[in-house]
Amino acid sequence: MAEFVDQFFILLKHWMLSRVPPAGQPIVSALLSVVPVLIVFPALFAFVTVLERKWLGRIQNRYGPNRVGPYGLLQPMADAIKTLTKEAVLPRGADGIAHLSAPVLLVVAALMAYAVLPVGRNMIVVDLNSGVLYFFAVGALVELAIFMAGWSGRNKYALIGAMRAIAQMISYEVPLVLASVVVVMAAGTLSTVGIVEAQSGYSYGWPHWFLFTPWGFVGFLLFMVAATAEANRSPFDLPEGESEIIAGYYTEYAGFKFALFFLAEYLGMFATTGMAVTLFLGGWSAPASFLIWVPTYIWFFVKLFMLITLFIWIRGTLPRLRMDHLMKLAWKVLLPLALFNIALMAIWNFIVIGIIRWGICLLLSLVVLIFLQSWLGQSKSWRREYKYSEE
Repeated sequence: MAEFVDQFFILLKHWMLSRVPPAGQPIVSALLSVVPVLIVFPALFAFVTVLERKWLGRIQNRYGPNRVGPYGLLQPMADAIKTLTKEAVLPRGADGIAHLSAPVLLVVAALMAYAVLPVGRNMIVVDLNSGVLYFFAVGALVELAIFMAGWSGRNKYALIGAMRAIAQMISYEVPLVLASVVVVMAAGTLSTVGIVEAQSGYSYGWPHWFLFTPWGFVGFLLFMVAATAEANRSPFDLPEGESEIIAGYYTEYAGFKFALFFLAEYLGMFATTGMAVTLFLGGWSAPASFLIWVPTYIWFFVKLFMLITLFIWIRGTLPRLRMDHLMKLAWKVLLPLALFNIALMAIWNFIVIGIIRWGICLLLSLVVLIFLQSWLGQSKSWRREYKYSEE
């Protein structure tokens, strides 16, 4: 019975394909794989926006949405109607094609990333041998879309915001990719399905997730910090710093075009969070051997939801960074740590005896963290200094 519930959607897809002529089965199969993604994750976007606004309201000692529908649950519908009915203004002298293409390309790039995310056993749009490489290659389209958005509006503030966003995203994409290298080294494959299967075993009921290793834990922290910056989430939301550059690269956008940017930001966050679940948290595998009866897609979305709540919690507690601190964190902290973590994975791989490799890896990690903390504490560039005129 548990196997039937777990594979219900796969069996339903095969049953529907059996009623289609052989000539049309490839097209119908592609539609049956893609359409659920186009429905589930935008619906999750609507739910998370309400959850985030309510949670941030509680953190800041105020009410969140509570007027539209029971407990404010229909607020996303009201927001959608508002954005659809607002006037879409095109600035004079702007490039109309690029101005419209930027938000569309951003949403398309975010949706394309879901193609290689296994949301359950046998539940993936396409199982590529280079799935991890494809995921990060598709993410490179985001920088292009952001540049198009800032340049096409013929606004210097939007262009400055686009340049700052691209600098931030490229800087944090380097440690994001390097944090994933250790997982590829451990699993021996670039396939996301293969990476999940490499973590599917249990020892005394405990899962073989890469998170529960020294290099996996460090890699997970690096990945999540870099993913927060990639998604332009607080405290790394400098590209949309209203007090400095109005609203960043989408200053000249309104109405439905602005809503597409908002949608793409959350879809990108969900995709990156799903990749973190796949790489470090065992993907769709259960957290304990006695829980394997729960459908695999339930475990994937439970883990995804837990990481999303972490994003919301961080947004409500941490202040925005300074631009120079943000760049130094990427190049002087995260990048060296990511390179050290790759070396740590190599040491872990070559030492066979479990107790010895655990001891050596933990000792090396502790030494590096102490050195990094001491260096950051002594560095004057990380401290804000105030100078007053003597006159």
